[in-house]
Amino acid sequence: MFEKLEMAPADPILGLTEAFNKDPNPNKINLGVGVYKDEAGSTPIMNSVRKAEKLLVDTEKTKSYLPIPGAPAYGKVVQELVFGKGSKVMACTAQTPGGTGALRIAGEFLKKLKPNAKVWVSDPTWPNHNGVFAAAGFPVGKYAYYNPQTCSLNFDGMLASLKGMTPGDIVVLHACCHNPSGIDPTAEQWKQIAAVSKEKDLFPLIDFAYQGLGRGLEEDAEGVRILAAAVPEMIVCSSFSKNFGLYNERVGAVTLTAATQDAVDKAFSHLKITIRVIYSNPPSHGGSIVTTIMNNPELRREWETEVAEIRQRIKQMRELFVSTLKAKGVKKDFSFLTTQYGMFSFSCLSDDQVKTLKDKYGIYIVGGGRMNVAGMTKANMEPLCNAIAEVLK
Repeated sequence: MFEKLEMAPADPILGLTEAFNKDPNPNKINLGVGVYKDEAGSTPIMNSVRKAEKLLVDTEKTKSYLPIPGAPAYGKVVQELVFGKGSKVMACTAQTPGGTGALRIAGEFLKKLKPNAKVWVSDPTWPNHNGVFAAAGFPVGKYAYYNPQTCSLNFDGMLASLKGMTPGDIVVLHACCHNPSGIDPTAEQWKQIAAVSKEKDLFPLIDFAYQGLGRGLEEDAEGVRILAAAVPEMIVCSSFSKNFGLYNERVGAVTLTAATQDAVDKAFSHLKITIRVIYSNPPSHGGSIVTTIMNNPELRREWETEVAEIRQRIKQMRELFVSTLKAKGVKKDFSFLTTQYGMFSFSCLSDDQVKTLKDKYGIYIVGGGRMNVAGMTKANMEPLCNAIAEVLK
C-alpha cells in the first residue's frame, strides 16, 4: 500500500524551513517560519521560564496523568490573561497541545454541534486554518480582510462579508497581530464586528496566538473582550508559543464561553469527550511553566518585562527595515509596516521576486510575500535590504 503513494506536498511554511536548513549559503536569512529571533539570531529561553522550570524540578512530586482538560489552575490563569482579572465571563478552559491543538479540538467539537455550518476565515489567513477546519469536515470560505492596493484593512468589505453569512456560521477571527498581514481592527471596528456577529447569530472562534506582541498584554485582548461582552457564546483558542517562548512545549488552550454557568459546564462536558478520543489528556510541563509564572508575582513581573522587550524589538525592526530601504533609494513606500503589529507583515513582493530572493540571495520568504519581521536583525538588515532593492529594480 505505502509503495503506491505519491510524495505529499511540503507544508508551505515548514517546508520552507526544511529548504532553508539544506541551503549551504552562509549568509542565508529565514523570514518564513513564525519563530521569534533575538538580535543574535537565536530563539532564546526567557529568564522567567528558566526560573519557573527550576522551581518545578525542585518541587515536582509526580508524573501522573493530568485531568482531561489539564490542571484547573492553568485554566484559571488562561482566563485571566484572556478576559482580565476579576472577569465575570462564564467560561471553562482546557489545556491543549499548542494553539493548533486548540483549533483542532474546537473544530471537532463544533462539527458535532453545528454539522451544517460553514467556517469562514479571513482572506488571507494562516494557511493551516484551512486544513484544520477542512479536516474537521467543514466547508471553508473566505471573508474580505486585506486590501493589497493600500496594504490596509478592507473593513467595509469585511463587514459586508459578515453580513452575507448564514446565521449559525462560524467566523474565525485573529485577536491581534493578524497572521499574515499584521493589520488589526481598532476598538471601534471590533464593536461593529461584535454587533454584526450578534445580529447575524454568527459563532466567533478567536485565534489568540500573539498576546502581548502587538500593543500590550491588556491591549491585545481588547477585541476578545468586546466580543465576549456582546455575543452569548464563543470559543477562544490560545497559544503560548510566542509570548512565553514555549515553542517546543506545545502549550495552548481552548476556552468556551456561554451566557450561563450551567450552559458552559454542559458544553465543556462534551468538549472533554472530544479531547478524550483524540489525545486523552495534555502534557504537564509547559502548562505548569505558564501557571507558575502567572501565580508568582516576581516571575510575572519579569515575564511581562521580557514580553515588552520582544514587542519593542519587533517594532524597532519594522522601523529599521523601512528606513534602510528608503536610504537605499527604494521608491516603493514600505511605511505601512510601521502601522502594523506582531511578527508578520505582507511585503507586497510578488511570487517571482520572492523566488529570486531565495534562489539568488538565500532569503526565505513565504509565497505571497509574508515576512516574519521578528527574523530581522541589525546584522542581517543590510544584506536583506540590498537584496530587496535589487529585486525591486
